[in-house]
Amino acid sequence: MNAALAAGKNLLVTPGVYHLNQTLNITRPDTVVLGMGLATLVPDGGITAISTADVDGIELAGLLVDAGTTNSGTLVQIGPSGSTASHASDPTQLSDVFVRIGGATVGKATNSLVINSANTIIDHTWIWRADHGNSGTVGWTTNTADTGLIVNGANVTAYGLFVEHFQKTQVVWNGNGGRTYFFQNEMPYDPPNQASWMNGSGKGYPAYKVAANVTTHEAWGLGSYCYFSSNSSVVADHSFEVPSVSGVKFHDMVTVSLGGVGTISHIINNTGGPSNSSTNVAYLTNYP
Repeated sequence: MNAALAAGKNLLVTPGVYHLNQTLNITRPDTVVLGMGLATLVPDGGITAISTADVDGIELAGLLVDAGTTNSGTLVQIGPSGSTASHASDPTQLSDVFVRIGGATVGKATNSLVINSANTIIDHTWIWRADHGNSGTVGWTTNTADTGLIVNGANVTAYGLFVEHFQKTQVVWNGNGGRTYFFQNEMPYDPPNQASWMNGSGKGYPAYKVAANVTTHEAWGLGSYCYFSSNSSVVADHSFEVPSVSGVKFHDMVTVSLGGVGTISHIINNTGGPSNSSTNVAYLTNYP
């Protein structure tokens, strides 16, 4: 596959499970990698499954990246670290690109999807640490995974972003100008106790964090749910964490304690909520 990419070809990946012994390196602008029947890529030996150059117009679609048994630092990386080029006229797009850790095998990955290239479009992406699957493939110390999505590039847009069950902050947005239209999240079901799920002195980790240095970001339609089935006394301080600046705006948020199993104390920062055994659902229309 790398030889074909290096020769300037696009890839049509037929249905199946493909174990990778080297990273798929996409360097040519406007390259298309299209999976059929949810073609599955498994990075062996802790490698990154897909890495792209900071170029215009790459199209990735119809793929599942399934973490391998050796921990990968990153599973999919769009643009190298420090990418700064504008791609406003011809952005890279990920459509129906899914990432899973555990469930089929004992997958492990520190970060699942890292977006460094500016103007990237994320179109219907489910990134999840499996909460169930084949016997022995899930568990707090089994399918370990810190973060689902890290966005470092500027002016990145997500449509239909689903990120679930990661053990630390699920989405970390470091780039300016980001926009998200619909976000769905479930916190990890399986923290064994509060001490195992602490962010410094804070209880739990947010589902979606906009970094403190960001000055412009906007998101619409966001839901975050807890179901701390391993220990219902576990608490998350909040689902959304953002800097208190006028250019960062969130609209139409909901938090839910499913069946009252666990607590989300606030919706965003110290505002809204709680969702707990007494009040399962909490809403907030706008922040600030």
